Amino acid sequence: MPSGPARPVDMVVDYYQHDFEFAEPPRVTSLQNTQPLPTFSNFGDDVYFVADQRGYESVVYHVAGQYLKTDRKSGAVTDPRLKLNTVVREISYFPSGVTVKTEDDKVYRADYVVVSASLGVLQTDLIRFKPQLPSWKIVSIYQFDMAVYTKVFLKFPKRFWPEGEGKEFFLYASGRRGYFPVWQQFEQQYPGSNVLLVTVTDDESRRIEQQSDNQTMAEAVAVLRKMFPKEDVPDATEILVPRWWSNRFFKGSFSNWPIGVNRYEYDLIRAPVGRVYFTGEHTSEKYNGYVHGAYLAGIDSADILINCAKKKMCKYDVKGKHD
Repeated sequence: MPSGPARPVDMVVDYYQHDFEFAEPPRVTSLQNTQPLPTFSNFGDDVYFVADQRGYESVVYHVAGQYLKTDRKSGAVTDPRLKLNTVVREISYFPSGVTVKTEDDKVYRADYVVVSASLGVLQTDLIRFKPQLPSWKIVSIYQFDMAVYTKVFLKFPKRFWPEGEGKEFFLYASGRRGYFPVWQQFEQQYPGSNVLLVTVTDDESRRIEQQSDNQTMAEAVAVLRKMFPKEDVPDATEILVPRWWSNRFFKGSFSNWPIGVNRYEYDLIRAPVGRVYFTGEHTSEKYNGYVHGAYLAGIDSADILINCAKKKMCKYDVKGKHD
């Protein structure tokens, strides 16, 4: 199908296989970094919903506690070097060091700086670099896509959907690609919660972020009434709509490799500029878009910086596009 699937059922199956994983349709997603997908190849095909009430925050505190001062009883990070709720607006770099200026006009000086802002933030003017980043770096930043992946949660006064083995997910086949397509219920993880999750991506994510939660709730419930015409589908009582794209500190959910990029562009986006180093999931060659990708990329970037600062091994080689 040169123009892609046209029937609603074919579109939603195609969406589940591609957009649901990469947040963008296959027509713009490079196969070089997705087929086979390293995360599944290296860690297995099983996908789990983590229902741990502590969330990812517990992982962050565990890692931070290995090198920052923490409160012995609560485990909270108390190290004064950690500056939370502090917005970086300007990074100046020189042959001898760097200065970082924050939104409250404070200035921090260091020998090096590691920038872990998202690709979406790097594509905006939230952080100004002085001097301006070289053209090769700017081009590499804009060659990658910052995708938008939105999980909308709806709570109902009662359950009306099927449950049991093989019924955790269900799909909505619409003539409009990506319109409230993938639904998930949580009776196994949260019995009696009466919560449904629907995933939207890309243009639908941006559209939903710009409208009221009540409008999104009405649209989602209308879809459910079409999916379960024989059931008494009540109005939802609560809704949670994340707004990753609208948030200036994220400007999207995760990066995606578009058609035409390969290891060369990845090397450029990860490459340091003077004493400014870069890290984040978008700098992970194999696991971009995933939390483990961000974690492993942080280790890789730290190793590159340490080799320069301590071993004076500062040369960063980038092979040619077709080498």
